[in-house]
Amino acid sequence: MRDDIPELTTRIYNGDTQAFKELYDYCCAPLLQVAMAIVRHREMAEEIVADVFIAVWRHKKDLLRVGNMKWYLYATTRNISLNYLRKYAHKKTRYLDEDCLPEYQISPEAQFISNEMMQHVNAAINALPPQCRLIFKLVKEDGLKYREVADLLNISIKTVENQVGIALKKLARIKAFLLASPPAIGDQ
Repeated sequence: MRDDIPELTTRIYNGDTQAFKELYDYCCAPLLQVAMAIVRHREMAEEIVADVFIAVWRHKKDLLRVGNMKWYLYATTRNISLNYLRKYAHKKTRYLDEDCLPEYQISPEAQFISNEMMQHVNAAINALPPQCRLIFKLVKEDGLKYREVADLLNISIKTVENQVGIALKKLARIKAFLLASPPAIGDQ
């Protein structure tokens, strides 16, 4: 997780386009996932994320008043997504395309795990139901608090706790299975 977001915010405030690009590159995929979970349409979600960053640039002189930029970006993405839903509620949307979601990235601390195990873990995370996967990612990868996730997704804290618990149980089963599996014939 990147810890220089406040510095990027200050640089953006001063008109630094490189800092803006860095913030975009860092936050685009998670924000796209949030937007897709709400609107369930890739093109619309991409447009929403673009609108979020356009708003950030347009209001860059107000950024120093933002206490938590990451939370601000998630909340703005949620609000714009809900506005899009209201605006386009009469249009039919397709269901979430599992192939459109960015693949979950394992944190640097987990790089000791073998490539095969990482593939199994990623597969297990991607196999989670969409809301469970999104909540797990927001809490475990993006470091949001349960309350922040609950407010962001307009669900109860108990739902966040339950979904994280479900994800962790499924991942623990995969880990136990992988650790208990005998080595392949060529590995002996």
